[in-house]
Amino acid sequence: MPKKIITRKSAIHGNGMFAVAAIKKGERLIEYKGRRRTHEDVDAGDTGDADSGHTFLFTLNEVFVIDANFEGNSARWINHSCAPNCEAVLEEHEDDPEKSQVFIDAKRAIKPGEELTYDYGITLAERHTPRLKKIWACRCGAKDCTGTMLRPKR
Repeated sequence: MPKKIITRKSAIHGNGMFAVAAIKKGERLIEYKGRRRTHEDVDAGDTGDADSGHTFLFTLNEVFVIDANFEGNSARWINHSCAPNCEAVLEEHEDDPEKSQVFIDAKRAIKPGEELTYDYGITLAERHTPRLKKIWACRCGAKDCTGTMLRPKR
């Protein structure tokens, strides 16, 4: 099967993933891979800093996070967008939560050359101050861009 996605420089931020062939709505594109770590391990280390505005962390559940800084693959380069063409799909393994997986699926048909994006859905426990909103600024360029990758508090 021919490869449909590649990594290259992005106008949104740093590297990005791009379609090199037509992608159908609902097509599974890639698994988000990385080391399974507990939230406590991530918080105690150097990869979970909310003040950096850059993360390769993907929350699996209340216990585990996928840390693509370690053993990660190219899925970590998919950028955030307020009008995403992809979505992250969590496949939970209730018997062994550490084995849960995250896949990136196309939300709509994607043309060759389009950058793949999904909504990161970042939620922070602390107040979303102007400083944090600036750190987590969104550069997606969507018509209805919120200006931040942070999800509104409920």
